[in-house]
Amino acid sequence: MFDYRQLQALATVMEEQSFDRAAKRLFLTQSAISQRIRQLEESAGQLLLVRSQPLRLTSAGEQLQRHYHQVTLLQSELVKTLGNTRDEGFTKLTIGLNADTLATWFMDALQPVLEQSEVLLDLRVDDQDQTHLLLRQGDVQGCISATSKPLQGCNAVYLGISRYLALASPGFVQRYFANGVSADALANAPAVEYNEKDELQDNFISQFYPAVQTYPRHRVPSSEAFTELIQRGFAWGMAPDLQMKAQIESGAVIEIAAGQSIEVPLYWHSWNLATETGKNLTRQLISYCHQHLEQPGE
Repeated sequence: MFDYRQLQALATVMEEQSFDRAAKRLFLTQSAISQRIRQLEESAGQLLLVRSQPLRLTSAGEQLQRHYHQVTLLQSELVKTLGNTRDEGFTKLTIGLNADTLATWFMDALQPVLEQSEVLLDLRVDDQDQTHLLLRQGDVQGCISATSKPLQGCNAVYLGISRYLALASPGFVQRYFANGVSADALANAPAVEYNEKDELQDNFISQFYPAVQTYPRHRVPSSEAFTELIQRGFAWGMAPDLQMKAQIESGAVIEIAAGQSIEVPLYWHSWNLATETGKNLTRQLISYCHQHLEQPGE
């Protein structure tokens, strides 16, 4: 039987990515945090935490962190069921999602959950192809991912399609694509990517213009600044049609190649825990996305 104070120490160190900050959050000394994790590793009989930068868990550490978060979620649901109205009555939702989803439809979809339940949000932003790794590591209770295959002990439900368009300002198009979009033109036209994990621009080029070997690119790790750079005429980039609808309608941005888009299917992955908050969250996401996201055949 594992000591949950020790599991809490491990999970908090990973959340804070710091022994010192974890100690302050738990009102302990740093040495006490280290001791609890060392005792947990002795109980498990193996290394759980790799002291690197950033800190990372071993496979066994991931399993224990996931177990701790699952028990914490179940405990929160139990406290609410018992009618406890203190702060412990809040259920913490840790969710992994990509920046574009957060910038477009996610808060609208989540609003009924926030109105109906006492929840605290802890949102972790990563690329849509990477968020399921957060779930596997136990960092989040659920994630929105482009991956369809559920992890062991998890469910995956289809939400809809996020359509990305290759957009640029009219001035940018006139400067770099006056004679149309071609491999030569793309090799010289600056693109913008969100971070080193953003493969949307590469996917667009490999799908429609495979002759392009390399191209100049900005890196802007902000959804708002990413689209602003496009609107200001300094780059072309792949942006969600939902996010850029008003700018497209006003003519502030245009497709550099009409009809050439990237469709990213989105899935909601979550633990197999039958909690009311979890079931309500899943229902709301499915309901909202089936109404507002593009569905196959539409």
